[in-house]
Order: sequence, then C-alpha cells, then structure tokens
Amino acid sequence: MTNEMTSIGGIHVAPQAVATIAYQATLRSYGVVGMAAKNLVNGIAHILTKDPTHGVEVHFDGEHINIDLYIIVEYGTRIKSVAASVANTVRYNVEKSLGVPVNAVNVHVQGLRFSDNEE
Repeated sequence: MTNEMTSIGGIHVAPQAVATIAYQATLRSYGVVGMAAKNLVNGIAHILTKDPTHGVEVHFDGEHINIDLYIIVEYGTRIKSVAASVANTVRYNVEKSLGVPVNAVNVHVQGLRFSDNEE
C-alpha cells in the first residue's frame, strides 16, 4: 500500500496492517462496544475465520487512504459524538503510526447494544 525507499531498502505497509491499527483504535474509543460486519457474507466469514480486522475496510488508490469502520455503539451514548470521536482517534493513530495522511475515515453505525450492568 504505502511504499517508501530508503538508502538500505524499501518499506511497504499492507492494507491489513492499517486495518489492524484502525481496529485497535476503534475498540479503545468511548461508546464503542464492538465491530459489525458490512453485510451478511462478511459476518459469516468472520464467524468462520475470526479475522482480527473485522468491521474495517481500507482502500488505497495510490495517493489516498480511505478507511470505512462498521461499529456497534452502546445504547444511551450520543451516536454523533461517538462516531466523530472514533473517526478522529483512528485518523490520529494511523497517521501517527505510518506518517502518511489519511484522506477519509467513514464511520457506519450498524447497531446499538444495551449494557449488561444496567437494570
């Protein structure tokens, strides 16, 4: 995905590595209780393979990195605030790790989940 040449060789970062960074940053964000599948086929594939980047898609067109996140938000939190926080957190973590600017982070809220400790 990203290529950089140094005096001793080249550096290549795969989209899977970017997706892992985004996945971890998303799960650490306030209000996010889990990741969701984009569609039924991806959901079934996740059950079978346990993909560590479930709910994250990274697109690189040669110049721009675009990240799509599919999240589940805790019921009772402000969805807009959680989505904005997730987008900012992921953008910061990916740019900090790679040193490459992120063009867009799109957050898709796929569902709400009630907390187990509330009665």
